[in-house]
Amino acid sequence: MSGVLVGLDIGGTKTAIRAETPEGTPAWEAVEPSGDWSAGPVDAAARWIEALVGRHTPAGQTVLAVGAGAQGCDTEQHCRDLADALRARLGVPCAVTNDAALLVSAAGLEEGIGVIAGTGSIAVAVGRDGGLSFAGGWGWVIGDEGSAAGLVREAVKVALARDDAGGAPDVLLPLLMDGFQVTGPAALARAVNDNPAAGYWADRAPVVFEAARRGSADATEVIETGGRRLAGLVDTLVSRGAAATEVVTGGSVFVRQPMLFHAFQDALAERHPRLPIRLMRKPPVRGAVVLARRAVDRLAPVPGDEPSP
Repeated sequence: MSGVLVGLDIGGTKTAIRAETPEGTPAWEAVEPSGDWSAGPVDAAARWIEALVGRHTPAGQTVLAVGAGAQGCDTEQHCRDLADALRARLGVPCAVTNDAALLVSAAGLEEGIGVIAGTGSIAVAVGRDGGLSFAGGWGWVIGDEGSAAGLVREAVKVALARDDAGGAPDVLLPLLMDGFQVTGPAALARAVNDNPAAGYWADRAPVVFEAARRGSADATEVIETGGRRLAGLVDTLVSRGAAATEVVTGGSVFVRQPMLFHAFQDALAERHPRLPIRLMRKPPVRGAVVLARRAVDRLAPVPGDEPSP
């Protein structure tokens, strides 16, 4: 069997893996839960990726290069260290970036800003030289505004605050109680605090959007605030000199919930009216294959530089 370029999109909930031939023909792909993925320490992370690639690569097929976009790789140095550790284990060219940065390469761009709103959220600026700048992505307990987990966190806080204040009823609170399968506001607070796992919170995000569709002012404000805060991450990157040629968005919440994407789009248009915004519906893992291909290209000899016979 011929060799393939392998790309991985390692998110907080699931990991997508895709292989293509050097000519760009799809070879195979798979999706599985991210499970115990952690970006650090890098040696353990490299072993995790090696095992994943090994499980899915057919016998007799050669892996020519690996590109990975991974949740938790939130500094350039971390990305370089993990790429080095992975290269040492696999013996092939490897490139690693943050999973949000895959949006830029998947869109066919060499520079731009990727914004993910999925289980978590982050914005990453990619320079033409491959350099990265980060904003947000602090985790669902204290940050990740606009993400599935972040929206649920804020919705629960707003709903409980309204109940404490004795305000007019809002459909958000009963829908959240149904979503968490509890009876009463106090039980809702306990359920959220007793299981502070990102996936547990994120799974209830559709409840927030359903409440907004039923006319909940609280849910609508939570969603619009999430969109504004995601736009604020782009502001931060632009203020630091990021190449703002285009913003590419992705992640399950952006793709499945138009209300959040439109809130983000409107907020960004107010601040940067000339900045193009694209919603990436193609799997970002395709951008990881692009990284693998570029890693090979960087090692290819420049014509005219081959050694003389």
